[in-house]
Amino acid sequence: MNLKLQESTPNKHSKITITGSKSESNRLLLLQALYPQISIENLSNSDDSVVMQMALKTSENTIDIHHAGTAMRFLTAFFATQENREIVLTGSQRMKERPIQILVEALIELGADIEYLETKGCPPLKIRGKKLIKDKVTLKANVSSQYISALLLIASKLENGLELTLEGEITSVPYIKMTLSLLDEIGVESSFIDNKIIVKPTTNNQQPTTLVVESDWSSASYFYSIVALSEIGTEISLSSYKQNSLQGDSVLVEIYKVFGVETMFDNNTITLKKVSKNYPESCIEFDLSNAPDIAQTIAVTCLGLGLECQLTGLHTLKIKETDRLEALKIEMEKFGAKVEITENALHLKSNTLFLQDANFLPLEGLGEAIATYNDHRMAMAFAPLALKTNLKIEDANVVSKSYPNFWEDLKSIGFQIK
Repeated sequence: MNLKLQESTPNKHSKITITGSKSESNRLLLLQALYPQISIENLSNSDDSVVMQMALKTSENTIDIHHAGTAMRFLTAFFATQENREIVLTGSQRMKERPIQILVEALIELGADIEYLETKGCPPLKIRGKKLIKDKVTLKANVSSQYISALLLIASKLENGLELTLEGEITSVPYIKMTLSLLDEIGVESSFIDNKIIVKPTTNNQQPTTLVVESDWSSASYFYSIVALSEIGTEISLSSYKQNSLQGDSVLVEIYKVFGVETMFDNNTITLKKVSKNYPESCIEFDLSNAPDIAQTIAVTCLGLGLECQLTGLHTLKIKETDRLEALKIEMEKFGAKVEITENALHLKSNTLFLQDANFLPLEGLGEAIATYNDHRMAMAFAPLALKTNLKIEDANVVSKSYPNFWEDLKSIGFQIK
């Protein structure tokens, strides 16, 4: 499905309800499979969470998780602990190219029985579940936090718990702390001191617990971008969000102050308001090692505002649904932007593409389109540019991976979409 976005002006005041965080939902779904007395409210309606639920409930021997990277990592760890269960865990062609060797080797070190069926280091995997006795493993600290969380989520069900040592500088710390906080909420004891994480084993005598999933901050990022690209006074209210969020992407509150967006908390609702157009004259620099999923949104916001930015800490973006750094460079250059990328950084040079030039339409006649590369965040990150110009988004339904209602929500706040 391709969509045409006509140049639009958002409503002055809008309200949107966003479903639960995909990151929290998938962690809690796995914990619920281990501890059935857990009840979950406000689950994400994303494809990834739907796939996760189906995989945990199925009795089939082959489980296809399609594009769901989080599900692949979490389920690899889960099924490694399911005694007398043998499954094949597979996914899309892109998933078969995404590395998982670091997690597999860690699980094998703990005693798991896992083999590669095609390319070494990548899915599909044959997993023969068994009781894991060993309790110590070491990982490099700069790996994807999902590898670390996958191990932590199963740790309390290991006979001796888990002692996980991380070597080097840790990235994506908020996601690790999110996992440990959720374990704490269900009564699992853990500690995170220096570079060592310890999770203690538990009995099955956990008390029934109902947990409410906070709405997704990654999804909120696109509305931060919309407000940043809007006129002063524009407001969008979003629910349900916590001021003391577990999600790393809640750093949006501080980051978007640079773009003149103020965040106001009222109970479980946040209101984003455009209050200023006084932007920095020098290059804007952000280290996003703890929140890499909002890099695309920030880069496109800077493009729309004509600002120079240097985004670092992005080494994990090259192994996502696509190579996000390369994809960003290609798509932003369709607007005449000058972009440089390295293995872990993106530099957008300052531009005046959308400033004081009413006749500038980089996609005149809705000709060349924004490619999405099977990546939900590419589609959603570029959508706010419809406040500056006409756009065409290819394969727009890819947003269902994390935010199925995205296009309908944009229409509700004034976007003209065909």
